Amino acid sequence: MDLKTAYYIGIMSGTSLDGIDAVLADFSSSPPFLLQTCYLSYDSELRGRLLDLNHPGNDELHRAAMLGNELARRYAEAVTGLLNKCGVEPRQITAIGCHGQTVRHCPESERGYTIQLCNPALLAELTGITVVADFRSRDIAAGGQGAPLVPVFHQILFQDSQVHRVIANIGGISNLTSLTPNGEVTGFDCGPGNIMMDAWCLHHTGKPYDENGAWAEFGRVIPELLEKLLALQFFSLAPPKSTGRELFNLVWLESYLSGDEKPADVQATLLQLTVAGIAGAVLAYFPDAAEIYLCGGGARNTALVARLRMALPGRKVELTDSVGVDADWLEAFAFAWLARQVISGVPASLPAVTGARGARLLGAIYPG
Repeated sequence: MDLKTAYYIGIMSGTSLDGIDAVLADFSSSPPFLLQTCYLSYDSELRGRLLDLNHPGNDELHRAAMLGNELARRYAEAVTGLLNKCGVEPRQITAIGCHGQTVRHCPESERGYTIQLCNPALLAELTGITVVADFRSRDIAAGGQGAPLVPVFHQILFQDSQVHRVIANIGGISNLTSLTPNGEVTGFDCGPGNIMMDAWCLHHTGKPYDENGAWAEFGRVIPELLEKLLALQFFSLAPPKSTGRELFNLVWLESYLSGDEKPADVQATLLQLTVAGIAGAVLAYFPDAAEIYLCGGGARNTALVARLRMALPGRKVELTDSVGVDADWLEAFAFAWLARQVISGVPASLPAVTGARGARLLGAIYPG
C-alpha cells in the first residue's frame, strides 16, 4: 500500500493539562499499529494560562487566540520530533488528527458548544501536512454530547466475540466504553479521572500529580466527604453524558470542605471518588462485563488500579498494554484514526454514545 494512504499522525492534549501526546500510526493493516510516539510536557506557565481560560476573565478572545497559536507551534514541534525519531518525511503523512486543548465543554442543548484551542491552519502551515481538527462541534450541532469520541476506535482494537469488555479511559475525566460480544458499543463520561487529584496535589504540594497515588495512600478516605461528592447529580444522570472542568474543579470541592481536613485525607478521598465513579458505572450499566481494560494517565497510578480491582471483584482488571496497545498512547492513536475517517469521507460518530440524531462526519480539513 502507498505510504501516503497509510500514515497518519494523532495529537492529543487532554483535560489533565500535562502535555502533548503525538503518535505516528500505520493503517496499512488490520488492526492498525503504532510506529512511533512523542511526548512534550507543558511548563507551569502554559498550564496556568490554559487553566485561566476555564473561567471568565479579561480579554479572553485575545488570550485564547494567542494560546491557539502557541499550541499550534508546540504541536508542530511534537510532529517534527515524532518524524525525526523514525526518519519519516512530512510528504509521507496523509494527515494529522489534532484534538486541540479543551478549555470549555458545554454540550447542553441550551448552550451547545465546545472549545478546543488550536490554530489548525497555522499547524498545517508549519508542518506542510494536512490537518484535521474540530472533531466535536458537528456532533454537538446534531444534538450530541460531542464526547466521548473514542469508543468506535476501541471497538476496532478490542472487541471480542466471546467476552464482554469495558475500556476505562482515565484521563482528566474518566469515560467508559462497553464492547459486548454481539457487537454493541456504548460509552459515556462517568466522572473525574485525574482532574481533581491533580488539582488538589498541585495546590498543596506544588507537584502536578500524585505519582502512583503515594500521597493518597498516606491519607485516609473521609466517608462523609465522599458521600457528599457522590451525591452530585451528574453521577445519577443516565447516559449519554459528558463533563469537564466546568463541573469538577477546586471551587466545587472546597464548597464541601470545613477547612479542618488533612490534605492527604482529601487526596485519598478524591482517589476513591475516581474509583467510585468508574466502578459504580460499570456495576450499574455493564454488570456482565468480565474484563476491564484501563488506559490514560490514571492507568499508571498503581494505588488507583489496586482500588479499582478491589471495587470490581471477580473481573479481570488490566491495562490495555496486555491486549496490545500502550495505555499512554491510545487516545492520540484514536485521533489519528478519526482523521483518517474524515479524509476518507466516512462518518465516525456513534449516536448511541453521544446522543446525536445520527452518525456524522467529524472534523474540519485544513490542507497542507
